[in-house]
Amino acid sequence: MALRVDSPTATGLSRSELVDMYRLMLLSRKLDDEEIKLKKQNLIYFQISGAGHEAVLVAAGKALRKGYDWFYPYYRDRALMLALGMTPVEILYEAVGAAADPNSGGRQMPSHWGLKRANVVSQSSPTGTQFLQAVGCAEGGRLLTVLDQIRDRRPAYKDEVTYVSAGDGTTSEGEFWEAINSAATGAAPVLFLITDNQYAISVPVEAQTPGGDIGRCMSSVPGLRVMRVDGTDPIASYQAVMEASQHMRAGKGPVLLHAMVIRPYGHSMSDDEVSYKPSHEREEEARRDPVLTYPKYLVREGIASEETIAQIQKDVDAEIAEAEAQALAAAKPKPETIYDHLYSPTVDPSSAAFETEPKPEGQPETMVTLINRCLRDEMERDGRIVMFGEDVADATREQNLESVPGKGGVFKVTAGLQKKFGKTRVFNSPLAEANIVGRAIGMATRGIKPVVEIQFFDYIWPAMMQIRNELTMMRWRSNGDFSCPLVIRVATGGYLQGGSIYHSQSGESIFAHCPGLRIAFPSTAQDANGLLRTAIRCDDPVLFLEHKNIYRQPYAKGPYPGPDYMVPFGKARVAREGSNISVITWGATVNRAMQAAQRLEAEGISVEVIDLRTVVPFDREAIRRTVEKTARVLVLHEDVLTAGFGGEIAAVIAEHHFDWLDAPVRRIGATDTPVGYAPDLEDAILPQVDGITQALRELAKY
Repeated sequence: MALRVDSPTATGLSRSELVDMYRLMLLSRKLDDEEIKLKKQNLIYFQISGAGHEAVLVAAGKALRKGYDWFYPYYRDRALMLALGMTPVEILYEAVGAAADPNSGGRQMPSHWGLKRANVVSQSSPTGTQFLQAVGCAEGGRLLTVLDQIRDRRPAYKDEVTYVSAGDGTTSEGEFWEAINSAATGAAPVLFLITDNQYAISVPVEAQTPGGDIGRCMSSVPGLRVMRVDGTDPIASYQAVMEASQHMRAGKGPVLLHAMVIRPYGHSMSDDEVSYKPSHEREEEARRDPVLTYPKYLVREGIASEETIAQIQKDVDAEIAEAEAQALAAAKPKPETIYDHLYSPTVDPSSAAFETEPKPEGQPETMVTLINRCLRDEMERDGRIVMFGEDVADATREQNLESVPGKGGVFKVTAGLQKKFGKTRVFNSPLAEANIVGRAIGMATRGIKPVVEIQFFDYIWPAMMQIRNELTMMRWRSNGDFSCPLVIRVATGGYLQGGSIYHSQSGESIFAHCPGLRIAFPSTAQDANGLLRTAIRCDDPVLFLEHKNIYRQPYAKGPYPGPDYMVPFGKARVAREGSNISVITWGATVNRAMQAAQRLEAEGISVEVIDLRTVVPFDREAIRRTVEKTARVLVLHEDVLTAGFGGEIAAVIAEHHFDWLDAPVRRIGATDTPVGYAPDLEDAILPQVDGITQALRELAKY
């Protein structure tokens, strides 16, 4: 049964606040109508409406605390943004794509909200990705209040709330359920506002949700309070949001508020609701329209006069007219700014600041050991760092650590770190890759530095939406207002004998198509130590690929290089000097190239081996030098040949260094197949020393 309030006195709202709620609701609706007009005049390029949702959104904006609480809205939340202080001209700046747009500087579609001064985190188009980030944001706020030794601590409050909203259709996304799972399990203070207008574009709620009622579906989740409200009633909605926020501020866990609203307009201007919504439904919605019913309530209860209502309507029209004129005259972003805020403007991991000399200590150690030592060093140095993922902790049940050795990852890379730093900073995640990355994004937005682990590269794909559309785009799409620097460690690659299809995948080329992401791929223990330290200390998101076959290889061992050793991104290593042919490679194929070069030395063929070390950025100058030196090039990688990153290297050489070549650029990669289980299949699929040697021999004869 929907919560309704017959008298406003119990809410604590003053008469002026009750009247202002109407002003904001009307302002939101009128802005929708104005944008629709502008779209028809081809003065803006897209429009999506918040009509019918205004009451509960204004209530939420009034009940929560801007600049104190945190907000992850969705595209229908125009009225919320007005209640949080965004002005009509700022909203119309986004509609016209103006440089002054505070949401994105003209980079995003209208109704894609972001307002730094009010803690409204930049919103994207994919439905549902905001849920996990909101949970991570709430967790990040909590971490900021409890972690010691954080320098330059950002503001956070023990009783803050994180708001996240979506429509009823978006609750069908798996990430909604993952977010509910983590919020309820961790008692995170997250308000899930589900504005239910009964349609996901044209798909009715009964085709989306069991029983057609998401609130009822979630009512049995332990640790989650579920409330229901008539979202067209602003006073009832205000009371519901206040009650929910008090519950969360008291530390009692998350709340799902199921608000029943209407959608009197189509999904967007590209959608004609008449084609699927019958007239009787539309007439019923019109009878519940809060922009029509609420002013009548104010007059009936003696809170406002008809003259006051008429004056508000007149003032709103004038305010919008003035805002429209200002927005239409506003300057557009300059084309030369397209690269601004793709990466950090202040911290360059390819600079000399990240190039330090090693100070070797002790005997050579494996890659696993030196990665672990880097993580330990960095967690000692920087109190913001937290680590989580599947099985990364020593033992979630800390009381067991006295009687068990501890897990520390399936490859033992994180062994002992929970024992050293505690389960607040090193902890296990659910078995859900999007959950890991989405929550990490939210934490990083708050100033926490997550270093998370995806157990196997083969299983990174559920996190692809979070990586491609959220992690790598946050800084650019917000025009620099928000960023989420973090590190995703991933065990990758084959050459395992038994790894088979789903434990042998490579695919760095796919992630190289994500502007805003940096990719490191070391081939030695010492490089892994230095590159990981650079990844952690830089201010961008980094995909850090750790080849499983190299983890404990004797040939990759190196001495611990000290707690401040760093390798700059985009600086290749000459693994072997040569004069006749160059091999440009990275990862596990570096050693195979070295073996092939050693064989050919006896034949009088001198092979230079270049280890790129990072894929994004890659060292173009090192490529130029080696091409001009040898005039013959083989590009070698473990990923499949077709569309592998080697094609990009070959294209750069052909475009910029063709005149230096004495032979066509050759490429070797895996066959365009999955990796088989049987050893003979794996050997035939992945590049082997014999095949590399033969290709180099042929290239030398060309």
